[in-house]
Parts: sequence; structure tokens; C-alpha cells
Amino acid sequence: MDKKILILGDGLLGSELQRQTGWDYLSRKKDGFIAENILNDFEKWKDIFEKYTDIVNCIAYTNTRNNTKNLHMQINLDFVQDLVYLCNMMGKRLIHISTDYLYSGSVEFAKEEDVLVQPNNWYCFSKLLSDIYVQFTANNFLTIRTTFKKNPYPYERAWNNLIGNFDYVDKIGDIIVKLINNNAKGVYNVGTKTKTLYELAKQTRTDVEIDDTTYHGRPTNTTMNLDKLNKFLLTI
Repeated sequence: MDKKILILGDGLLGSELQRQTGWDYLSRKKDGFIAENILNDFEKWKDIFEKYTDIVNCIAYTNTRNNTKNLHMQINLDFVQDLVYLCNMMGKRLIHISTDYLYSGSVEFAKEEDVLVQPNNWYCFSKLLSDIYVQFTANNFLTIRTTFKKNPYPYERAWNNLIGNFDYVDKIGDIIVKLINNNAKGVYNVGTKTKTLYELAKQTRTDVEIDDTTYHGRPTNTTMNLDKLNKFLLTI
């Protein structure tokens, strides 16, 4: 069966995936789409999902400085639970965008199967719960743990005490498209070679300055093992 893919959300990643692929998308700005309890309007969402084979959820509440529990849980967990239910019932593959922040309390260069340690803010906690929920409840899924940045780097300062496998959204988006188009399933760490945020920023902004500040709730090490990803990419 030919794939027909729907993106939910037109934020940084959703917009990039749509730009690279031309896939259909729904968003608050374009369609008045709001990440709420979609089962309250079940027939509407059933009709929307009917013509698609894959649903890519790029919707998340990502403000780590706002530690309002209900905001994070409603969008990052409750909405995902509804998507899993609907995709299971209709036989759709759910592509769930998770985060490398899940590894902030784990071992360095963590593998997909390593134990995830409870994070210290509601964003990370809500994403941890939804990541686990998808793994153990969805019938057909691809979970992507990653972080992506705007290209070019938009700020005057960048942390030199944050290390990970993050990259610019166009590079991360290209990898995600390859995984989706080549039927990847399960959990994948998605990123590129290890670097600090300052090193990444210097690639596109030569005048960027070092920021060595920290605040409670921001991780300093989100490194991931990319062996599974690299092995998959070699097969396509």
C-alpha cells in the first residue's frame, strides 16, 4: 500500500517535514486544530484519519521553564493517549516525536533500551510517560527521541555546558523522513555526532558567544547511542 502521511502541527519540526515532503498537515493556525481530547469529537477525527496510513504527531508543549503540570500533561500525555487509541482502532502507524531530554538523568550515550531515569521537570516527565505509553500500547509505531534547532542559530549566546547529539531541524528532519519512508518501527535515537550547543551554533553564526549559565531543570548531557539509527540508514 502506498503511504499517505498526515502531520499534526506546524511548529519547527512539523513545518520542516512538510517543506521537505509536501505531506498534508493540520495545525491550529491553518485549521483551528487544537490538541485536546479528540475522542470528544470521535467521528470528525475518524473521518480525517481514514484516508491516511501514517500519523506524525509533532505537537508538544515544550516550555521547560514553565513547570505548570496540567499544561504538559494535557498535551504531551493525554493527547498522545487519544492518538494511540484512534490509530490502533483504525490500523494506522503512529510516528511519535519524543525527546532526548529523557536521557538527562541516564548514562552517557544511552541506548534505546537503557532504563530511563525520572527527570526533574514536568516537560520531561510528561514526555517520559507518553514515550512509555506508546511503546507498550500502540500496535504500530515509530518513536523518535531527538532534539532539533532552528537554522541558522537565532540567538546571540549558546551553552557550552550542554552536550548531545542534537542538530539543525533540516538535518534531523531529513533523517526522520528516511525512517518514515522506509518503514522503521520501534524506538530510535535520532541525531548526529556529539557536540556542544555552542559548537552547533558556531556552524551558522560566527559571532555567537559562550553561555555557561545553568538553571534548574535544564539537562547538561543528553548524549545518545546512535548505532541502531546508523545501522538502519546503511540498509536503505
